[in-house]
Amino acid sequence: MAGGGFAVDSPASGFDGKITLSVVITCIVVASAGLIFGYDIGISGGVTTMIPFLEKFFPDILRKAGGAEVNMYCVYDSQVLTLFTSSLYLAGLVSSMAASRVTAAVGRRNTILLGGALFLLGSVINGAAENIAMLIIGRILLGLGVGFTNQAAPVYLSEIAPAKWRGAFNTGFQFFLGVGVVVASCINYGTAKLKWGWRLSLGLAIVPAGIIIIGALLISDTPSSLIERGKRDQARKALHKVRGSNIDIEPEFEEIIRVTEYNKSLNEEPFKTIFERQYRPQMVLGFFIPFFQQMTGINIVAFYAPNLFQSVGFGHDASLLSAVILGLVNLVSILVSTAFVDRFGRRVLLITGGIVMFVCQIAVAALLGAVTGVHGNKSISQGYAILVLVLLCMYAAGFGWSWGPLTWLIPSEIFPLKIRTTGQSIAVGAQFITIFILSQTFLTTLCHFKFAVFLFYAFWILVMTFFVIFLLPETRGIPLESMYTIWGKHWYWREFVKGEAHDQDNRL
Repeated sequence: MAGGGFAVDSPASGFDGKITLSVVITCIVVASAGLIFGYDIGISGGVTTMIPFLEKFFPDILRKAGGAEVNMYCVYDSQVLTLFTSSLYLAGLVSSMAASRVTAAVGRRNTILLGGALFLLGSVINGAAENIAMLIIGRILLGLGVGFTNQAAPVYLSEIAPAKWRGAFNTGFQFFLGVGVVVASCINYGTAKLKWGWRLSLGLAIVPAGIIIIGALLISDTPSSLIERGKRDQARKALHKVRGSNIDIEPEFEEIIRVTEYNKSLNEEPFKTIFERQYRPQMVLGFFIPFFQQMTGINIVAFYAPNLFQSVGFGHDASLLSAVILGLVNLVSILVSTAFVDRFGRRVLLITGGIVMFVCQIAVAALLGAVTGVHGNKSISQGYAILVLVLLCMYAAGFGWSWGPLTWLIPSEIFPLKIRTTGQSIAVGAQFITIFILSQTFLTTLCHFKFAVFLFYAFWILVMTFFVIFLLPETRGIPLESMYTIWGKHWYWREFVKGEAHDQDNRL
């Protein structure tokens, strides 16, 4: 597969690694950490359309919705309402930065366990909330939990999966995230008419949190993490378990030890090392891949899908059901990525997904502009509203096989071990700060930009597609310990790593 104009082949030093029952079960358990992020994304938008919830916490929105000649784009424009949603992502930014040191100190598994426990506590507080302060405190705890799990789980998956199938196993995180969105949307649909339905929707977040906590207690840490913390005997057992009894694990085991010892011998501060020129390729991709994911607009659509569909002509129940449909389409498309990411590579999926999303965003903007008018004051027929839903489903499908799962995969596999947890923290942090800014400003932006907000995201999708074409090398099938070889073969990045790959080969 071409990597920005140069063929990048898997190094000959690849290790044997079959798909064993142990590695499948372990990866499913770890990937389920995506449930809590997905559940929150799905539940937040639905709860904010529930009348009992709005009556208790945001009565001004109900008064605005009942006003005459309300601009359809401005009904839900409330900074306090968006703070309810976006406070989680600000907290996630803080914990994702701290997670680098936490993960290195206590391991990937224990960090996931900590994240699940914090999310559980936040769920209890939100379900019992009596005022906005309790809602925000609960959201902050949820954010801290999501920050830890989003940092640790993708790294765990990339380290434990066989190189040949690393892409497929890592997409499991996004798959469970999608499951969380769909389940949450279904729960919102079922509880919408209950006076205490919002409490049930928010409180049931304890279920995915409990699943993660129990699952984390049943698995061991990754061999790389165990060796990094000096637990070699446990690491050998863990590697032997996931690779299979008939596989010679010693070459891979010794390679992990060599890389770890070399990194420790340098005695470098990861947050300083990562900014060195030789790691510029990883740093740029680690920041911009998650940044671009959010600039597709997907989480904004997911957060506010019920609000959005209700604004463009669906009734309350129909808007919630539409959000379920959107989630299901995204979920099915993730399976497409799982099936083809290790066959066709990362670049093909990102480019094709980008093209589909770009076309759909342009089409939605044109349709809404033509039907509702420049100011959004004209009503939209149910037929046109359904067409908007179809276009957004196609958009969600394009996202589901590309920027959805691959945003978790690529940063977790491109960084060398000595800065891997730091790199993943920066990637997750970039994602959270972008989500925070977008979610805090989206409803206001929608109110002022109206249908042109979709053109805004279309522009960014075009930019990110060209970014992939020119700057992202293919990483398919390359062992993590040999990932440094791709940069020296890339037309642009080789200028930053000149001589480094040769030196690393000699030292290792």
